[in-house]
Amino acid sequence: MTNTPIKDIESIIAAQRAFFASGTTLHKSFRKEKLKRLKNALKEWEEPLCEALWKDLHKSKEEAIMTELSIVAGEVKNHISHLGSWMRSKRATTPLKMMPSYSRVVSEPLGNALIISPWNYPVQLLLNPLVGAISAGCTAILKPSPYVPNVSRTLQEMIKATFEERYIAVVQGNREVNTALLGNRFDIIFFTGSPALGKKVMESAAKNLTPVILELGGKSPCIVDADADIEIAARRIAWGKTLNAGQTCIAPDYLLIHSSRKEEFVAAYKQALERLYGSDIKKSRHFVRIVSDKAFERVSSYLQEGRIVAGGSTDAKERYIEPTLLADVSPDSPVMQEEIFGPILPMIPFDERSQAIEFICSREKPLALYYFGNVKDGKEVIRTTSAGGSCINDTIMHITNENIPFGGVGNSGMGHYHGRLSFEAFSHKRAVVTTPTWLDLPFRYMPYRMFGLVKKLL
Repeated sequence: MTNTPIKDIESIIAAQRAFFASGTTLHKSFRKEKLKRLKNALKEWEEPLCEALWKDLHKSKEEAIMTELSIVAGEVKNHISHLGSWMRSKRATTPLKMMPSYSRVVSEPLGNALIISPWNYPVQLLLNPLVGAISAGCTAILKPSPYVPNVSRTLQEMIKATFEERYIAVVQGNREVNTALLGNRFDIIFFTGSPALGKKVMESAAKNLTPVILELGGKSPCIVDADADIEIAARRIAWGKTLNAGQTCIAPDYLLIHSSRKEEFVAAYKQALERLYGSDIKKSRHFVRIVSDKAFERVSSYLQEGRIVAGGSTDAKERYIEPTLLADVSPDSPVMQEEIFGPILPMIPFDERSQAIEFICSREKPLALYYFGNVKDGKEVIRTTSAGGSCINDTIMHITNENIPFGGVGNSGMGHYHGRLSFEAFSHKRAVVTTPTWLDLPFRYMPYRMFGLVKKLL
């Protein structure tokens, strides 16, 4: 993938600033028309995008549509339906001391946006934030990942065919391009990636006091308690862990399992994998490959850090790693310190639920937390821990509901989006107080006559 020249990037930024300053993006009709264009583009470019996802990640068309294109399409549809009500100014209560003034809250676009996306869900994680930028009335520069060159190239062609560059543009390149982009001033930066890179983005944004939305990752725990339905738990965890070959920011990263259910879970997990992918997972067209040789080496090295009780085979040439369960894992080993981002699931046994809660709370706040067992106990686990989002007796599925927030907390990110929250992420809530001129009470003016009465109103 060829880097976009720095001078071209600066030219695009200047053009987008001028376009936003013209006020064109402020109109509801403009925003709706652009959302409809994106909706039509997703249909028109479905085949090329699916082909590119297969080439870069071995992602089947079914999985591409389910985890990438359909999520963006649903987001677009939601924004088209509700944009008018979201844009409408909202009346706010005005206290007696301010009478006869009245107050409203107006949503206005932040301005020129920069959206940087990762490689693991390269369509969804680039275009879903874009929906919010369009509906809020912003311009946007999109920076896809160079690790999925076919997808990034196809996205650039799609965006170029759909929007003017002075409104929405794609720039390509490696970290050198990221550095050049972050050296410029934007009105908001939306970044999805690792906590390490998120810190660099935030450091760059701080120089211009630019607001940021950081969607990061981390080690998301999954608890299987003593009274869990093991067959259901194994199936849903196997699906959530092996979706995109584990290269999912909210994939279960490690398993905290009650000691009494460990052996039963291992057997059920093996059966679940066979139901998902057949007897030879490597031959399944639904099992994704690791994105790069470097990532393959990193993830496969974790196989040495525990006792393999399921899976464990690899093929470096294909960048294939079989879904694997690891037992006898040290909490201090790299596989329990670093986000795995692959189909390896280490298991840590516990005897009391309080031990699992203590273990989670002793670590950085994760992007997701999953619990399998009694719903009442699951609610207690959620109450006594902190995570970006959670599921009780399920994995992953909270990301599919556009009516609830998606985002991290602490080390796993800041800010939320999806649905109305995407509109708000790229908007500023502006307070407006209107005061009529037919009455001008003297009490607020110096020398503050009748202050005793005024004090009672304050």
